[in-house]
Amino acid sequence: MKCEKINNCPFYQQKMPIDSGLGAIYRRNYCENDKTKCARFMVASILGPSYVPIDLYPNMVDRAKQIISENSKN
Repeated sequence: MKCEKINNCPFYQQKMPIDSGLGAIYRRNYCENDKTKCARFMVASILGPSYVPIDLYPNMVDRAKQIISENSKN
């Protein structure tokens, strides 16, 4: 399931280039194969994009779950 936000994801625009190194690996694993495993996608789809911190990497699922839990109580 390819992510529709791949070209506009703030993470790749501001934090990490998507065409090489670790960015390319993240792109392949999360953006092009299974967006539902991306921590950023998880937070954005449940709470909204404004809750996604710029320093949240796609592989930080535990942190994403914490953000969701902390903000779902409100």
